[in-house]
Amino acid sequence: MTALSHFHNKGKNMFAVIQSGGKQYKVKEGDQLDVELIDAEEGKPAIFNEVLLLGEGDKVTIGKPLVEGASVTADIVGEIKADKVIAFKFKRRKGYHRTVGHRQRKLRVKVSSIAA
Repeated sequence: MTALSHFHNKGKNMFAVIQSGGKQYKVKEGDQLDVELIDAEEGKPAIFNEVLLLGEGDKVTIGKPLVEGASVTADIVGEIKADKVIAFKFKRRKGYHRTVGHRQRKLRVKVSSIAA
């Protein structure tokens, strides 16, 4: 790797670990991810303030429990439904069986910026 290419990629290798909906996601700029539904309108940015870890190159900042002043901004792509989960109940020799399906609603977002 030449010095010029190292200088050119300076901000592109920044990543963050955010928490949303009880789950943790490792994100970097340009990533698309599906999160639990949050109160945000389509077309407006969603801001994730619960940043647990920030990293840029070999420099890592770990929150206690959160990194103060850090946030991740993402554009809302749209609302989707996750894959169907099947719940099947069955009792042998009783003639009882029941199938129930469920599709969780999720929000697809695209990470636009990470602010330290």
